[in-house]
Amino acid sequence: MFLLRCPLLLLLLPLSSRPQKLPTRDEELFQMQIRDKAFFHDSSVIPDGAEISSYLFRDTPKRYFFVVEEDNTPLAVTVTPCDAPLEWKLSVQELPEETSGDGSGEPEPLEQQKRQITNEEGTELFSYKGNDVEYFVSSSSPSGLYQLDLLSTEKDTHFKVYATTTPESDQPYPELPYDPRIDVTSLGRTTVTLAWKPSPTASLLKQPIQYCIVISKEHNFKSLCAVEAKLSSDDAFMMAPKPGLDFSPFDFAHFGFPSDNNSGKERGFLKSSSKFGRQTSPKPRVDLHKVCIGNKNIFTVSDLKPDTQYYFDMFAVNTNTNMSTAYVGTFARTKEEAKQKTVELKDGKVTDVFIKRKGAKFLRFAPVSSHQKVTFSVHSCLDAVQIQVRRDGKLLLSQNVEGVRQFQLRGKAKAKYLIRLKGSKKGASMLKILATTRPNKQSFPSLPEDTRIKAFDKLRTCSSVTVAWLGTQERNKFCIYRREVDDNYSEEQKKREQNQCLGPDTRKKSEKVLCKYFHSQNIQKAVTTETIRGLQPGKSYLLDVYVIGHGGHSVKYQSKLVKTRKFC
Repeated sequence: MFLLRCPLLLLLLPLSSRPQKLPTRDEELFQMQIRDKAFFHDSSVIPDGAEISSYLFRDTPKRYFFVVEEDNTPLAVTVTPCDAPLEWKLSVQELPEETSGDGSGEPEPLEQQKRQITNEEGTELFSYKGNDVEYFVSSSSPSGLYQLDLLSTEKDTHFKVYATTTPESDQPYPELPYDPRIDVTSLGRTTVTLAWKPSPTASLLKQPIQYCIVISKEHNFKSLCAVEAKLSSDDAFMMAPKPGLDFSPFDFAHFGFPSDNNSGKERGFLKSSSKFGRQTSPKPRVDLHKVCIGNKNIFTVSDLKPDTQYYFDMFAVNTNTNMSTAYVGTFARTKEEAKQKTVELKDGKVTDVFIKRKGAKFLRFAPVSSHQKVTFSVHSCLDAVQIQVRRDGKLLLSQNVEGVRQFQLRGKAKAKYLIRLKGSKKGASMLKILATTRPNKQSFPSLPEDTRIKAFDKLRTCSSVTVAWLGTQERNKFCIYRREVDDNYSEEQKKREQNQCLGPDTRKKSEKVLCKYFHSQNIQKAVTTETIRGLQPGKSYLLDVYVIGHGGHSVKYQSKLVKTRKFC
C-alpha cells in the first residue's frame, strides 16, 4: 500500500494507452518518508505502516485515501477518536486502467480523472459510530482505491489513523494479556493499589513497554489521546492549525481560499471569522492525573480523598513507536474517614485536645440553662489551628488561632454548638479549649500581642543577662525559668520545645529563677525587666517565661536563647 496526496495520486493515474499500476510500497523510500514527518503532515493520504494524527472541524467531513495494488493483500486500519465520538466509513473502488475513450493517447483532463474515481461511491467495507478505538482487519483484501471518510458531529476534535498491509510483522500497538483487566488489590482511605498482567509485547517479544496510569473522578478513558486531549488546558478551537502545516487542501475552502467546487463562496474568510473569534480562555483544570511508571505491573496511587470514587485506566505504551493500547479500566471508592467521636464540653471546664497532622476533631457544647452569651477560649499549644463554631447548623465563627484567643458569641435558648478543630499541615496539634456561659469565668490568662522575650546585649556580663517582656492590663503572675544548653543548641531544637501548654509544673525546681506579679493600666507601659544572675561565663541558656491565670492555667512565652560573656 502506498499513500499519496489526492491530487498527486490522480496525476499518477495512467496517462497513456498502456495500462499502468500505482507503485507498491518501497520500504527504503517509505522509511525515508516516515523519518521526514513533513511528508505526510499536509496530506490526505495515509502512509503504510505509520500512525498519523489529524483533526476534524465539527460537521466538516474529511476523506483519506490509500491504494492496495494486489488482490488478497492483508489489511488493517485502526481509527482512534480522541475527545469526541466519530463517524467513519471505509470503502473501496476499482482503479481505472484505461485512458481517454478515443484512444488518442492524450491524458484525460484532471477533473475528468478526479470525477472518474471519486464520484463513484465504491463498496462499503466497514462503518462505525462512537468513541471506541475501532479496527478493520482483513487477511485478504481486494486491490483498489480505498477511501476513509470521517465526520465529527459533536465538536472540533483530534483523531489518529493507522493503516498497514503488513499487520502480522508491524505490530506497532502493544498486545494485551489474555486477562486485560486492572485489579484493585488494596483499598484505603487515601490510597488504592492496582495490579495488572504484563503485556506479551514486553514479556515475550522483549519490546520496550512502559505503563501509564490515569486517575480521574469523572469516567474511564478509551485511549491515551483522549486523556491528553482532556489534560489540554485550552479547549478553544483545538489549537487552530497553521496553513501549510496542518491543513488539508480541502480545508482551505472553509477559510476563504478558492476551491474547485467553489464551496468557499458560501463560506468566505470574513464569514468564518466567528471561528477565529471564539473565546480562547483556558477551561478549568479537570481532576485528572497521568503518571507513567516504567515497566512495573503494580502501583499504589496515594494522596486520594476519603469516601471518593475514582476511575483508573492503564495504557501500555510502546516507547519505540509511541503507540498505546488500553487495558480494561476499573473504578473504586476510597474508604470513609473513621467516624469522629464527638467530645462533650462541660461549662467552665478546660478540655485537652490532640489532633493528628491534617486531622480534625469535633466537640459539642450544649448549655443546660438559657444564656445571653457564650465564650470560647482556645489555647493552641503548637502551630496555629482552625476553629469553626456552628449553632444549630449555622456557621457563627471560622478563625485561625495561634497562642491564646477568646471568642464571645451571642447566645440562644436551648442552642447546641458544634465545634470543629482542624490541625496543622506541618504536624500534630495540641490545644486546650474552654466553653462557658458565665462571662466572668476566665481560665486562661490574657496575653499581649507580642510574646517574645527581649535580651539586652549591652547589659550582658559573664554571670548575668537582663531580659524584658510585655504584660497586660490584667494582673497576672509571671515565673521565669532558665536551663543551660549546649553551644550547638539550634533554633530547630528550640522550636520543637515550643509547647506553650507545658506549665511550670513540668520544670525542675533548680531551673526556677523567680515569680512575680505584674500589670499596668497603661498598656504602653506594660513592660517588665529582670536580671538573671548566677550564670557561668561563656555558657548558653534557654530562658522561659510563664504567665499564670486566676484559674491556675499557664501560657509560655516564646523561649529565648542567651549566652553570657566569656571574658569580662
